[in-house]
Amino acid sequence: MVYISPYAVAVAIASASITADAFVPNPTSSSRTTSLRMSTTEDARPNTASDILWTPSWKTGDRDTLVGPLGKYCENLYEVSRRKTRTVTCGPVNFGSDHPIVRQTMATTDTANVEASIEQIMRCADKGFDLVRITVQGKREANAAAKIREGLFQKGYTIPLCADMHFQPVVAQLVADAVEKIRINPGNFADGRKDFEEKVYESESEYVKEREYLVEAMLPLVRKCKELNRCMRIGTNHGSLSSRVLSYYGDTPRGMVESAIEFADICRSQDFHNFVFSMKASNPLVMVQSYRLLASEMYRLNWDYPLHLGVTEAGEGEDGRMKSAVGIGTLLADGLGDTVRVSLTEDPEFEYEPCNRLSEMAEARLAATNPEAASRQRAVKAYVDTRDITTYARRVGDLPQKKEGEKVDVSLFLNPNGSMISTIVPKMLTQDSAPYLYKELGFKTAVGMPFKDIATSDSLFMRTLPPVEDSVARTALRRMMEVGTGVIVPAEELEKNPLDNAVALMSLTDAVKSNGKLPAGAIRLAVEIDGSEDDDIIAKVKELDPLMAFISINDKLSQLHASRRIFEIFKSNDITLPAIHHYKTTVSDSNELALELGTKVGSLLTDGNGDGILIEQVGETKFSVEFLRNTGFSLLQGCRMRNTKTEFVSCPSCGRTLFDLQETTAQIQEATGHLPGVTVAIMGCIVNGPGEMADADFGYVGTLPGKVDLYYGKEVVRKNIKNEEAVDSLVDLIKSYGMWKDKEEVEAEEVVAA
Repeated sequence: MVYISPYAVAVAIASASITADAFVPNPTSSSRTTSLRMSTTEDARPNTASDILWTPSWKTGDRDTLVGPLGKYCENLYEVSRRKTRTVTCGPVNFGSDHPIVRQTMATTDTANVEASIEQIMRCADKGFDLVRITVQGKREANAAAKIREGLFQKGYTIPLCADMHFQPVVAQLVADAVEKIRINPGNFADGRKDFEEKVYESESEYVKEREYLVEAMLPLVRKCKELNRCMRIGTNHGSLSSRVLSYYGDTPRGMVESAIEFADICRSQDFHNFVFSMKASNPLVMVQSYRLLASEMYRLNWDYPLHLGVTEAGEGEDGRMKSAVGIGTLLADGLGDTVRVSLTEDPEFEYEPCNRLSEMAEARLAATNPEAASRQRAVKAYVDTRDITTYARRVGDLPQKKEGEKVDVSLFLNPNGSMISTIVPKMLTQDSAPYLYKELGFKTAVGMPFKDIATSDSLFMRTLPPVEDSVARTALRRMMEVGTGVIVPAEELEKNPLDNAVALMSLTDAVKSNGKLPAGAIRLAVEIDGSEDDDIIAKVKELDPLMAFISINDKLSQLHASRRIFEIFKSNDITLPAIHHYKTTVSDSNELALELGTKVGSLLTDGNGDGILIEQVGETKFSVEFLRNTGFSLLQGCRMRNTKTEFVSCPSCGRTLFDLQETTAQIQEATGHLPGVTVAIMGCIVNGPGEMADADFGYVGTLPGKVDLYYGKEVVRKNIKNEEAVDSLVDLIKSYGMWKDKEEVEAEEVVAA
């Protein structure tokens, strides 16, 4: 049964009824009430946990009973529309669906260093950011924040500031006088007490008992923010859920959502609605699922609060941009998100370009404002979207099996954890070029012969072949094919220029017409699906039994929606064919490519739809084969599919950071970057460190100035190590757990394998 407080009963009596709708009011403006209450004075607002009408329990099933089941998570599954939200004000900036996406970043200076902070914030404002967050660890930083705010005003800068709060409810009230926005973390704002760590919450009644402590800590801040018209972000972090939430809900997206809703209930009880939500995680899949789940809950609760998007601890360079694009871009592609921060292990100014581009790409996809985007989305044939956004289940295509009499092993042409297919051209196969091509494709060589390694391209795509009489080029191809590399060539090219044991690529329409008849010498069929085909044509894939399908969407269709339609047809017809996303690009900037891939292909892989990637440059060649191969593997790894290199989870520096994060990250990458399958987390401080290392094998966390703690999983195993000794100690720790290999050992093993 749902708990109804005495306060709620009194209001219900005054209202003469209690209905399901009573738990879900419709706050159409900030002046409307957001929970059942008496419309008298502020003194009548709830003062204790027992007075608050809490959102009905999800775990007991009361929420489903009272307000119905979960439904949609975005405004429109078939066209891109912004999720409708209220407007939340933050000084001169507005968040919400009626306003442009807000670009924000976080200062890396020590907040107590007022002048340095002012200078950095001005650089961020000049770059184009709309808001800057600063760390506030205690009263010293709160006082400094007031001086920073005043100093910026004196210099003509009105850019709003957000105070990043952890563990300090009283300091949050103090700093609210100075800044326009307060970020609180439900996991440690009031609910991170040590005594939670030993408790096990087996019932709803045990769980809700602790709410009194939350209300005591939270109410004064809520009331002050309402009085001063401050903005608040209820920012849940996957890595810092309270022990109470972890005990009851587990380390899950559901736990993140319920933690945020609980704090929102406190805000709503005071008729305070000037807040936004965030659901950050270092794992893009967890992040996407959490935001979708929260959005779905808000739809059924009739809430309309804006969303702040971000992948926390994304890292640096193309990998950091890729991981951010996978998470942020996926949500923006469905119209979710009103403000964006790209968290990179770089100076904050460098976050602007990816932040801005992701926002621009999202705004360009909106059907309401971009006729071309609307045309592409509406051109996709009708389908029913049946994805379950409350869970992640990857669709894994059946790998091909070698048939009797086949001279090459086609089972090696793809990888069960995600395939990488590289595009090459004949000129790369000359006698002088072939050795370099082997290297760029990730092959190891022994006496000039190539063999596959952990990060070798699984197959090759060639639009044209070297002539049959070019024995040198043909020999290079044969050598790669003999060690399990597929060569995929358009059927019309193979008709003119046969290649034994090649895979013939046909459009699905042509393959159906010819019943999959192969050119001379071809060993298997691959089909290309462009999304324009009728449902019954796509369903005939099952009869053709091809090796794989290339999902290569027609330019006149929305890639996202046309691809989703194809996978729905596969699902309804029980088609288990491996599907490779064929992405064609004309960009010349590596960062732009990472953002494009993360957004356009990552948004499909995060749904579990896709078995690999083929990146093809259209027009002038701008990137090397090696770069595109590494980029493809970064995408697969960022989507938690195939791990081909050491995974680094590194936080962006901020005022809490206790060592030079960029320099230390570079040192750790140099020392450990050759260990595929190993994940290392590099955290500047303890705030989110242990939790955000949920996916990491080893952690490197700043704890005191000049000192580092090392973790194995979430457990501290070495404490207070001097900074200058910590990297070597990390290497020694990895060795002690049997996960280390010297670079020389790796190379020696490769030669033996050859």
